[in-house]
Amino acid sequence: MSKSTFNQFRGDVNTDKIKYIADPQLRNIVNVSIALGRPLLVKGEPGTGKTLLSHAIAEALGKRLIIWNIKSTTEGIDGCYMYDTVQRLNDSRFGSEDRNVDNIKDYITLGPLGEAFVSNEQVILLIDEIDKADIEFPNDLLQELDVMEFYVKETKEFIKAKTRPIVVITSNNEKELPDAFLRRCVFHWIEFPSKDFMAEICKLHYPNLKQNLLDQCLKHFYALRAITKLRKMPSTSELLDWIGVLLKSGISVEEMNKKIPFLGVLIKKEKDYEVVLDKIKFPT
Repeated sequence: MSKSTFNQFRGDVNTDKIKYIADPQLRNIVNVSIALGRPLLVKGEPGTGKTLLSHAIAEALGKRLIIWNIKSTTEGIDGCYMYDTVQRLNDSRFGSEDRNVDNIKDYITLGPLGEAFVSNEQVILLIDEIDKADIEFPNDLLQELDVMEFYVKETKEFIKAKTRPIVVITSNNEKELPDAFLRRCVFHWIEFPSKDFMAEICKLHYPNLKQNLLDQCLKHFYALRAITKLRKMPSTSELLDWIGVLLKSGISVEEMNKKIPFLGVLIKKEKDYEVVLDKIKFPT
């Protein structure tokens, strides 16, 4: 395996569509996943960029991104294909100009996994928040993610991936995933950014942000995250939103020494709001 083949994803993406910085560990594990042809399972607290990672990979490698958003009712077959029996029954009664009732394939629509498999070019497939589904859902995907094929029972045919997609799977760690599923994945836990790394992220999104304002923002942000009683810690995405609001409001650094303005952008739960007001003291 050549070095250039291994180092496909370089970690930094700064375009009109995507702004993303991956730390060296995340960058390396993405390249390990690509090199091995294994799905990358990414966990981490909300707001650490798990979902955005797949967008960054697609942008960096110039590949199409297919997204499969998982819900509590999602089943494995939904990602492969859907057979519209109701439409076929309706067409058999009333006729159709677009479909042939005798041709079952006219009533089969590929799901995100199926789309990724039939693509002539390699794509990025995001399976987002896999832990939202039933506990058996990951087991239903073992064959598809391992062998890269699935069976369509209505047409009695296999659909096999033309080119193995780069698969990114995210989880908020709400449920334990089966061991058999985990064995097939490369795993990475995204640590919450350090203050220095967070400063780099903020500068990427706001290149004209003055250093003294950035320092104040990070000071307040990490002070909030240090409050252990918070039920929902402010995340990276909320910090970026907050900085955007501060810049639009034109608030001064001096004012930020006296209060945390627009606290509702960072704190989203009423009880947490009360805790913050009780814990954070400013000089009078």
